[in-house]
Amino acid sequence: MGSKDENGKLKRKYYEKELRKLQAKLCRMQEWVKHKGLRVIVVFEGRDAAGKGGTIKALTEKVSPRVFRIEALPAPSDRQKSQLFVQRYIERFPAAGEIVIFDRSWYNRAGVEYVMGFADKEQHRSFLDICPKVEHVIVNAGIILIKIWLEVGKEEQEKRFDARLNDPLRQWKLSPMDIESYGRWYDYSRARDMMFEATDTKHAPWYIVRSDDKRRARLNCISHILSVVPHKKIKQKKLRLPKRSDKGKYNDAASLKKRKFVAEVY
Repeated sequence: MGSKDENGKLKRKYYEKELRKLQAKLCRMQEWVKHKGLRVIVVFEGRDAAGKGGTIKALTEKVSPRVFRIEALPAPSDRQKSQLFVQRYIERFPAAGEIVIFDRSWYNRAGVEYVMGFADKEQHRSFLDICPKVEHVIVNAGIILIKIWLEVGKEEQEKRFDARLNDPLRQWKLSPMDIESYGRWYDYSRARDMMFEATDTKHAPWYIVRSDDKRRARLNCISHILSVVPHKKIKQKKLRLPKRSDKGKYNDAASLKKRKFVAEVY
């Protein structure tokens, strides 16, 4: 039957089977990260509707939120605008045994802020100059920094925008800024390439994932992260449920009879 459908995209059944395998490996990796006190940052960037949210969900849905922490910072406050640009991100960096996932990051300055005019040319140039130096400090401090760019094609992005516009369950994903940004495809392409040229460094390289096929993109992202974070399987003691004690036996079911329960509509 094969793993692909008539359009060349991964079939759901194959995708779910492979995803489960990778998620099991992520669970082993998180135990190693905790055991060794590693600090990991994963930066997700990409065009609007490139699939960042779905990829992050697939990455984190079976692991501990105490190890994998998602950071999606809102627009900066007036106070934060007066600080160093990366300052509000640095305070969210991982401690020992943590993996922090940035759903968009300090690279907003190189993308949406620059394209939409929230940052001027001098601020943009300064960011591209300083960013590799800051990332060098991050890596030298022992943090594993993984930068992933999800690249969706022009036609596929249009399909996803149309799907969101026509689905009341997904319309919340579209903001007025997204609509405004949609018409600036080539401006974003130029900004992307300028960003890569300045910040795709040996110590903090960019890894590009084609995401027209969301399922394939998710599997490839997780596989890449597993390959970049060195880890081994930790032998753990097998847990067993103890026998429940009858000491202090109590009729806990009867004690609830006078309480308010949610109506069983279903």
